[in-house]
Amino acid sequence: MASSIPTTDDSAAAAAKVPPRPANRVGAKSRRGFAAMSPETQRRIASEGGKASHASGRGHRFSAEEARDAGRKGGMVSRRGKSAPGK
Repeated sequence: MASSIPTTDDSAAAAAKVPPRPANRVGAKSRRGFAAMSPETQRRIASEGGKASHASGRGHRFSAEEARDAGRKGGMVSRRGKSAPGK
């Protein structure tokens, strides 16, 4: 009858198959995707996306009034309804 307890040979073979996980590399993350691109390349690609969005009719430009309202709403959320300093 076979034992269900792994022997040292079995556990050593299993450990050899699994690559070790890298240590926490604080500040040494590999840059992938947009982060690996130069700022000029990022800007160019983002610009193309914005142009395509507006060309398809799905883009939106805020009027001064809409932008003012959005800023007011964001300010209320960020200070959780507290009055502005100096008021």
